[in-house]
Amino acid sequence: MIAPVPAPLRIGNASGFYGDRFDALREMLTGGPLDVLTGDYLAELTMLILGRSRLKDPEKGYATTFLRQLEEGLGLAHERGVKIVANAGGLNPAGLADAVRTLADKVGVPVTVAHVEGDSLPVPDGFLTANAYLGGSGITACLRAGADVVVTGRVTDAALVTGPAAAHFGWGPDDLDALAGAVVAGHVLECGTQATGGNHAFFGEHDPARLRRPGFPLAEIHADGSSVITKHDGTGGVVDLSTVTAQLLYETGGARYAGPDVTARLDTVRLTADGPDRVRIDGVRGEAPPPTLKAGLTRLGGWRNEVVFVLTGLDIEAKADLVKAQFADALERGGTRPPAEVRWELARTDRADADTEERASALLRLVVRDQDAEAVGRAVSGAAVELALGSYPGFHVTAPPGKGAPYGVFEARPVPAGDVEHVAVLPDGRRLVVEPPALTQELTEAEEPPLPDPYPSTAPTRRVPLGLVAGARSGDKGGDANVGVWVRGEDAWRWLAHELTVERFKELLPEAADLTVVRHVLPNLRALNFTVHGLLGEGVAAQARFDPQAKAVGEWLRSRWLPVPVPLLEGVPLPEVTA
Repeated sequence: MIAPVPAPLRIGNASGFYGDRFDALREMLTGGPLDVLTGDYLAELTMLILGRSRLKDPEKGYATTFLRQLEEGLGLAHERGVKIVANAGGLNPAGLADAVRTLADKVGVPVTVAHVEGDSLPVPDGFLTANAYLGGSGITACLRAGADVVVTGRVTDAALVTGPAAAHFGWGPDDLDALAGAVVAGHVLECGTQATGGNHAFFGEHDPARLRRPGFPLAEIHADGSSVITKHDGTGGVVDLSTVTAQLLYETGGARYAGPDVTARLDTVRLTADGPDRVRIDGVRGEAPPPTLKAGLTRLGGWRNEVVFVLTGLDIEAKADLVKAQFADALERGGTRPPAEVRWELARTDRADADTEERASALLRLVVRDQDAEAVGRAVSGAAVELALGSYPGFHVTAPPGKGAPYGVFEARPVPAGDVEHVAVLPDGRRLVVEPPALTQELTEAEEPPLPDPYPSTAPTRRVPLGLVAGARSGDKGGDANVGVWVRGEDAWRWLAHELTVERFKELLPEAADLTVVRHVLPNLRALNFTVHGLLGEGVAAQARFDPQAKAVGEWLRSRWLPVPVPLLEGVPLPEVTA
């Protein structure tokens, strides 16, 4: 007798970061059928925030928003038979699990709670937190033991999906292709509405009313690891090949996407339309995971201060030169050494003959950093304030200068998987040590695939923004930025694959000119993924640049002009030609 094929597992997401839409958890539970609801609350910056929170109160260190969401959501989930899995435990998953039990007793909902721990590592001197990124096996063990709610500390974002899928389908560590498929689905879900039209390059092609409040995504996971990405019927947003491609490229790199459970081959991903707001993902191959886990460490990097001067009307450059010289002189006369890092950036937001004062103004941003709080505190704010009546005409600032604030640094290091004790604390209190995978494989770069035939060089070209034919999405990994670029047709792919080389990328984005840029080719997605090493300095918490998480680097790239074959522009509204 042939065993019946297990029904697909419907896994939804209700949080892409700590601070995401509060009512999303309730919306996902009431908007349609679900089996599992996940929430991703942790990011590199969040761990630093939770670390500082725990210094003030050792009982905290978890995402308190999650608890408030459960005040209503716990009963809804119980009524509908939905399991909840979230990494909201942060630095204190045991404390959050206890708090969930207390809440369940208070609201009278009979749920069983389990948690996953072991990600916390010995904290080196000078650091605030140190945590390994665990896989989904601990979550699997908790669900198999009957848990209704599982909270974790630092796990990979995709583990929130691989754990429940493995529990449901009975996958083991050797089911690499199935696990890899779930990892890909998990990566699409992890950032919430970024998969349903949020932050999407081609948002202008859709009815604005649909994008006003995008619904959160869900995945229908099948027994072989394939999935369909969709959303609840009647919710806002859009799920199509482009939105899913964009999220697959977000904060990834080359063809091998390594995790604790499996290394997923992104170059094997196949996307096909499966109806309105439905995209099927299949074909994903998996390889053994690496023998190491990623560990994230956070520390306080020093102190920073910021002043934004507003320059209005005529002589913008001369006004900027004057205030910079005056500020340097004021610091010197103050008798204190200048901060270790002084950075000025003039943003020419002004327009000639402007009809409002704001549109006639440019912003001159001063950022200072130092290990000594005094060097960026009163000395800097005093030097800025004392210029108020003796500097450029129209002097004012966007906000009064402050006393400075600490900034953080995130570092990633590999740790042997065998050195990390991954523990599932089951609903009855038993502690189950989760062994690391027996089969591992050192991570190496995949061989670059062959490029398609070039687009005919005889085609006439027109100088236009890249974004008329290509989408992009960018993000951060520590101090590096990733920029994924994709197109939606084979002819456009033939052109992009040969046109957007590393050299051309650096030419279009001069901030990357002196940095190491690595290009990865993903033909199945008609995409290129660029890693720009060091663009973000010491990472998001250090706020080293105007866009500290590189969220808009992709849009900057799309705004750059270059010669594009005219046939690729057919049907595309064209801007005025530039020189």
